[in-house]
Amino acid sequence: MEIKAIGIENPETFEIIVGQGNFAVKTIDDLYTLIYSAAPKSQFGIAMNEAKPRLVRVVGNSERCKELAAKAALDISAGHVFVIFMKDAYPIQVIPVVKNNPCVASIYCATSNPLQILVAKTDLGASVVGVVDGSSASAVETDEQKGERREMVRKFGFVPE
Repeated sequence: MEIKAIGIENPETFEIIVGQGNFAVKTIDDLYTLIYSAAPKSQFGIAMNEAKPRLVRVVGNSERCKELAAKAALDISAGHVFVIFMKDAYPIQVIPVVKNNPCVASIYCATSNPLQILVAKTDLGASVVGVVDGSSASAVETDEQKGERREMVRKFGFVPE
């Protein structure tokens, strides 16, 4: 077995969600509908690896997001893994509906940070075994930083004034 860190290209700092499901021929269109319903003003692309016939299925309403999602899914290459790239929305808006889809088994990460997917390769195929989401923490936040964090969350509209 070989383990590789697959860097996910995100040149425009889109939000990225990586997860795993099943029945890709249905799941990919379900995810499109769910994301569009939860964040109708968002631009997004979804790519999902199909174990049989071993191809990447792609949907979305943004050509750039679809392109980046397809490249990431192909680079990861693990069966039934999906990658969502989106802008003008936050994962907090779509994760609940994505998680509630019966075809979604798990979500590995939701981030706009630099991202690496740890992939184990065997003679059968590939599997996501972990995620490196951004840089390592180096200090504990100060009271000033805590206030800045809370102000930023308010600015994004996730906490009442």
